[in-house]
Amino acid sequence: MARVVLKDVTKIFDKGTIGVKDITLEVKDREFAVLVGPSGCGKSTTLRLIAGLEEPTAGEIYIGDRLVNDIPPKDRDVAMVFQDYALYPHMTAYENLAFSLKLRRYSRDEIKNRVYRAAEILGIKNLLSRRPKALSGGERQRVALGRAIVRDPKVFLFDEPLSNLDAKLRVQMRAELKKLHNRLNATTIYVTHDQVEAMTLGDKICVLNEGKIQQIGDPLTLYNRPANRFVAGFIGAPPMNFFDGMLRENGIFETKEFSIRVTDKCEESEATLGVRPEDIEIAASDSEVKGIVSVVEPIGSEFFIHVEIGQTAITVRTKLDRELRIGDKINLSFDPQKLHLFDRIDGSRIEFQPHL
Repeated sequence: MARVVLKDVTKIFDKGTIGVKDITLEVKDREFAVLVGPSGCGKSTTLRLIAGLEEPTAGEIYIGDRLVNDIPPKDRDVAMVFQDYALYPHMTAYENLAFSLKLRRYSRDEIKNRVYRAAEILGIKNLLSRRPKALSGGERQRVALGRAIVRDPKVFLFDEPLSNLDAKLRVQMRAELKKLHNRLNATTIYVTHDQVEAMTLGDKICVLNEGKIQQIGDPLTLYNRPANRFVAGFIGAPPMNFFDGMLRENGIFETKEFSIRVTDKCEESEATLGVRPEDIEIAASDSEVKGIVSVVEPIGSEFFIHVEIGQTAITVRTKLDRELRIGDKINLSFDPQKLHLFDRIDGSRIEFQPHL
């Protein structure tokens, strides 16, 4: 296996459209890295640059210690799994798995050994005689994964491979992919727009927006210490709640609807207060923050309570001990240790010492 390094990589398409700009990223040997972001953020373009399916306008791409900018895709020793399974419909699962090995002129015994090894890892040995039309979506995805595994590449590249599956099967396949990575111990780069998928799969997550890296870190770092408002709002489900206001020198954050102390002393600035849905409680007594219930969503053991605070709509994630109805007036309290502050101009994180 091998590490993957991108140094100041930029891709500009025809008519000046920027795919990615100044991307610098290191994926260590045997690491599972996830590129995540909204549609059009540059994550698939980054993956295609690593695979050699796109040429960088500027910058350097290394696989292992080798500069691969001018090396064709077939010689980069990477295997890519696409959103579309891309299986040959006239071939059996066995033949689909064996096809790339035949092109590389492996012996019949070597092909058989590799195919059966991959099939055993993926639990599809009993499906090898079937054609794709006789397979379910999850089974087709396993065959597509197997076609990458048989090559025994230095790097696995996944471009939203689960997006065509239903919700239940996606959860199942996420677990299977994690097990597969632990078993193969392979360098893996995975692209998704689903932040839950990113959080559950990645050792390292790279959040992109508009072709630029917003933050790189492990899942808990991104969740607990987002670098800016974009990351804070993208990572987490339901997303973080935001309030625009003024941060005063005495550490009080003020909006039109409420004011609360978040720290003891700071520089005065226009700021945005961020608080995650699970860090808000419905208070039994009077509090600074008051709202009106607009929607109550039961999700099993918990509820998503949608609340209007003036013109701001927020979500509270809680276990209710009393019935709430639309239109009810409620008091809310924020966990002072779990608050986030961001600059209202550039969205960058404001570091502060929480008020106890």
